[in-house]
Amino acid sequence: MPNPKRRHSQQRSAKRRTHYKADAPTLSVDSSTGETHVRHRAHTSEGKLYYNGKVVSEKAASKAG
Repeated sequence: MPNPKRRHSQQRSAKRRTHYKADAPTLSVDSSTGETHVRHRAHTSEGKLYYNGKVVSEKAASKAG
């Protein structure tokens, strides 16, 4: 494998890294519950798991003890 002959400066590395940015997640509003959630992800509302506006599974309210 070829290796660099000379060291790259810190400024050169910083210029390359300027394009690495954190993007804000895209949010949507659920049509059935009206709750805001991350797109293409399941979310919970009132103990039920929703995806694409439909109930995927219902969580049973259980108490330990």
